[in-house]
Amino acid sequence: MAPNSSRRSGHSKRAQYSVFTGYLLAGLGALAGAGLLAISLWQPSAFSDLRGAATDVAEPAGEASASVRTGSDGVWESIKAYYRAGSKNAALQEEVQIARIRLAEAEAVEQENARLKALLDLAETDTEPVASARLVGSSASSSRRFAYLGAGRDDGVEIGMPVRSPRGVVGRVLEVSRNSSRILLLTDSESVLPVRRASDETVAFAEGRGDGLLRIRLINLGLNPLEVGDVFVTSGAGGYYRPGVAVAILNEITPDGGIARLIADPSGTDFVSVEPIWQPEAVESSETPVELELEE
Repeated sequence: MAPNSSRRSGHSKRAQYSVFTGYLLAGLGALAGAGLLAISLWQPSAFSDLRGAATDVAEPAGEASASVRTGSDGVWESIKAYYRAGSKNAALQEEVQIARIRLAEAEAVEQENARLKALLDLAETDTEPVASARLVGSSASSSRRFAYLGAGRDDGVEIGMPVRSPRGVVGRVLEVSRNSSRILLLTDSESVLPVRRASDETVAFAEGRGDGLLRIRLINLGLNPLEVGDVFVTSGAGGYYRPGVAVAILNEITPDGGIARLIADPSGTDFVSVEPIWQPEAVESSETPVELELEE
């Protein structure tokens, strides 16, 4: 007959000793814990050395964990910064370009004001635009450089009025209809604009080349004082454009001047403003009908 597997521990001395030993160890552990608790309550500083030793033992592992956590946070922040850097960089570049243009214009206006006050005791006032509209088209496929503006005679636009963007001069009105206008861009081969270097009184003509660039021709020939990066602004000569408005930045030096790129690129311009002719009386006395009757 098979032995009964549910025999009680009392039938085995070994099992009885095991149970007794377990109870004894549990009792001793409870007494030791109670004693340690009483000592910690009665004299909290008694185990400071043990706590310090335990902290010293655990410190390397904690430092490693903190380093890993800090490193992972830094990597995550770097990843987020990388994805944000593109848009921020583009915005900052745009702000820097606008700030540089405004600085050059401010220097030019300051010099112009000083010159006018010294010679004519006059002060330039802000110009209120006649109209603001969108450039609705251009003659990109033609050898000529024209643009079309969504404002016309009904908006107060007249032939000869200068057109500019927030960056600088774009051109001037060549033809006007009721609700639209045709603009002669500065890059057109028939466009000639009196300019001067923003940093001094070096005067020149900005002539369109028909390829999106301007040729800067110095009036006073001799040693070429120009440098790559020079900013040119309107001089006010001729009466169409008020002085001190940004025009171009010099890219290349030539014997009689240089080659410059337009600051207010029409291909990257959306809205523009039409300003009144700065000195109508000067325009009437020196007007060249050929410029105002150009045909595409």
